[in-house]
Amino acid sequence: MTAWRSKLVFVLIVYFAGFATAIYTLAPAPQEKSRQNGQESFASAALKSDELAKSFNKGMHKCIDFSKECALRAAKRIKQELNEVNRQEDS
Repeated sequence: MTAWRSKLVFVLIVYFAGFATAIYTLAPAPQEKSRQNGQESFASAALKSDELAKSFNKGMHKCIDFSKECALRAAKRIKQELNEVNRQEDS
């Protein structure tokens, strides 16, 4: 009974892979912008790459700072809860 299911899944995968290939093949190629001097395009690509790296670095630092704040708040909350449990046990 499972043999026909696996065959059906295989056929669907092959069908959609062919469909994706046809779309990729028939899609128009991107319009090329006027080519600049090789050095200029390399410099602009390096500049964009540098800006991307700086932006990514900034985002990662924000994420790390946020996670540190959350960890500190969670630690504070856990200590408060433990203190309350200890007080209830002592009572």
